[in-house]
Amino acid sequence: MVLSVKWLAHAGFQIKTGNKVIYIDLEEHCEAGEKADLILVTHSHYDHCDTAKIGEVRKKDAVVIAPKDCVSKIGGVVKSLKPGEEVAIGDVHVRAVEAYNNKRFRSPGNPFHPKGFGVGYLITVEGKTVYHAGDTDFIPEMRGLKGIDVALLPTGDTYTMDYADAAEAALAINPKIAVPMHTWGKDMSEFKKRVEAGSKTKVMILREDEEFQVL
Repeated sequence: MVLSVKWLAHAGFQIKTGNKVIYIDLEEHCEAGEKADLILVTHSHYDHCDTAKIGEVRKKDAVVIAPKDCVSKIGGVVKSLKPGEEVAIGDVHVRAVEAYNNKRFRSPGNPFHPKGFGVGYLITVEGKTVYHAGDTDFIPEMRGLKGIDVALLPTGDTYTMDYADAAEAALAINPKIAVPMHTWGKDMSEFKKRVEAGSKTKVMILREDEEFQVL
């Protein structure tokens, strides 16, 4: 089966296989036309957890996975995974991993995304693994990630890694493909240059609603 990855907007993506439609971090600008089998939310900030968008694509039997503080916002049955926990939904395997700031702070000692607030996800389907990092800095736990086919990495700075930190993360993770997200419209050419100069990773800079197949 073909696995396709589409960037919708900001940190929102659609992953699609022959019989599954998966959404991650839907927000107001995401054009999500197909109904979802699985919806993942990395954390409760409005630009990652838009309940209206989730409602638009949520089928009656869709599985929703989100941190506990999202549950009451989203409503209905929502499953939460802590970092290290995993679940299988049919032939889709989802594992939560750490996502937090250790460098970017609202004020001294007060990170924008404290440890335990949100997560990233490893989504394995059709023998391929996609890593959605969530909102995070380049954290030590990333060095332990192996066998990643596609890494979706925030690069916009302020609340997450900038392109330089994200390039370091990509080099540490060594995915087959790295995709910048949460870019705030910034030029990603330097990110691409740094990653591809230091590894065999291919960087794909997508336009909104552009997709590619993972071979």
